Amino acid sequence: MAAKPLNGAQTMIECLKREGVDTIFGYPGGNVIPIFDAILDSDIKLILTRHEQGATHAADGYARITGKTGVVLVTSGPGATNTLTGIYTAYMDSIPMVIFTGQTVTGSLGMDAFQESDISGMSFASVKHSYLIKNPNDLPRIIKEAFYIAHSGRQGPVLIDLPKDISAGPCTAPFVDDVDLPGYKVPCKADQEGVEQAAATIRKSKKPLILAGHGAAISGASRAVKELAEKLGCPVSSTMLGLGVFPASHELSLGMTGMHGTVAANKAIHECDLLISIGSRFDDRITAKLSEFAKQCEVVHIDIDPAEYGKVIRPRHFLCGDAKNVLEQLLPLTEKLDSAAWLKKVESWKKKYPLSYPKQGGLRVQHIVQTIHEITNGKAIVVSDVGQHQMWTAQFFKCDYPGQLLNSGGAGTMGFGFPAALGAVIGNKTGFPVCAILGDGGFQMTLCELATARNHNLPVKIFVMDNRFLGMVRQWQDLFYDKRYSGVQLENNPDFVKLAKAYDIEGLCISRNADAKRTIEKAMEINDRPVLIHCICEQEDNVFPMIPAGASVDDLLTERPRKILEKPTGGT
Repeated sequence: MAAKPLNGAQTMIECLKREGVDTIFGYPGGNVIPIFDAILDSDIKLILTRHEQGATHAADGYARITGKTGVVLVTSGPGATNTLTGIYTAYMDSIPMVIFTGQTVTGSLGMDAFQESDISGMSFASVKHSYLIKNPNDLPRIIKEAFYIAHSGRQGPVLIDLPKDISAGPCTAPFVDDVDLPGYKVPCKADQEGVEQAAATIRKSKKPLILAGHGAAISGASRAVKELAEKLGCPVSSTMLGLGVFPASHELSLGMTGMHGTVAANKAIHECDLLISIGSRFDDRITAKLSEFAKQCEVVHIDIDPAEYGKVIRPRHFLCGDAKNVLEQLLPLTEKLDSAAWLKKVESWKKKYPLSYPKQGGLRVQHIVQTIHEITNGKAIVVSDVGQHQMWTAQFFKCDYPGQLLNSGGAGTMGFGFPAALGAVIGNKTGFPVCAILGDGGFQMTLCELATARNHNLPVKIFVMDNRFLGMVRQWQDLFYDKRYSGVQLENNPDFVKLAKAYDIEGLCISRNADAKRTIEKAMEINDRPVLIHCICEQEDNVFPMIPAGASVDDLLTERPRKILEKPTGGT
């Protein structure tokens, strides 16, 4: 007697197992019941979040920490539309993710059926590719293609929209081991002649600088970046998402560049004669006033995405390929540069303009971040949300390892940090503790995921930085709008310790710098369940250094100016 064919849902789950999927983040609904039923008979772990946005951010954090493709499963209509913020966040930071959304039955498509939504159309600008499946026998091929597209080349999210009759109906198609995508080509190595020409330009430099971006981290190029820097005698700055690619403790490290980067990193970009950009897309946070950016130097741009060529600046050399592979091509052609005078100058900037913060007054976020670094000896995974605390985390948690600091870069998504930290805990194999450093504003956008953390006893350290302001917007209103605070006061924040206890989570509180070390040490001892640390912080602290949006390095601020500044043309 012939075996009963698998239905679409069972086929989908088997396809996921073949892709090495061990975890799905999701939330059920009527149009995905067949798929949730099929999960019961598999060994794939289902993480039931409390909101679909939380599922996408958690899958994002899981993908960042593991290097694998995050998987999301939600229902149709509002279930699908609730994922859009998380999809956009992943797209902006090139995070591999496959999102399965339920859909009304194929016969009702276009009929405004209950919970029908054109999620493919809505997400079009924020996915690498999308599918609407209308034949169950297309499932094995499409799922194979989706994972390949999400995780190859410039990585990103892929959406698969699944009508209920597709997941419930029979699938007789064989499983697929290979993909055939005419026209989709992934660059691996750069053109050798172009590499040789770039090497010739590099050999002429006396004031070189490497800019390490997120692409270098994704490609696993950390060791090659370090080898190149040491071989050339070249200082290294990093984008925010590139922090950790090059060890912060290394003598050639200048730290983060850009709007809230170090003075040394920004001055180096302004004065170098050669800029080697590895996996950075030259976003406006890095370039500031574009007409003044890197105009004095030759630029070697290494990137896997050919669309980045000349998008923001036109480099002397564009080497298209995987960053690690391109550096391995480049390294044998390079040699020690005559950069001693340059290194001396760069070092003088580091000594003259160290990162610092006021020690008087109330509890400082900077102090919390430094204390976490001290207690963990720098061996922690830190996930931040978006705002002032994000910048202070990037400045004061010195990352020596790639993938140590996770945050939303391109999208700047408030609410990202907490669920992403949960995904990072689930995927974490480093042995390092996972610390979520969150603002009081962003945390309250996705705090319902406290239930997820408790339900799975995820040992995440949740630091809520409570200054009762939307701090970064308040800072701009302080500097550019004469402290005309509008819409930034969070006057009715809850008692976050009591909130944690309502979810059966232990809560601790820090209100003085003097209590930080003792309380954080206590939190670090809790390793079998989540713990929340409510940090009652200085209310009107500002992040410096700062290059105002649309300004240049010449306009860099290291402290609050005495007069109101001209309103910036760029965004926060």
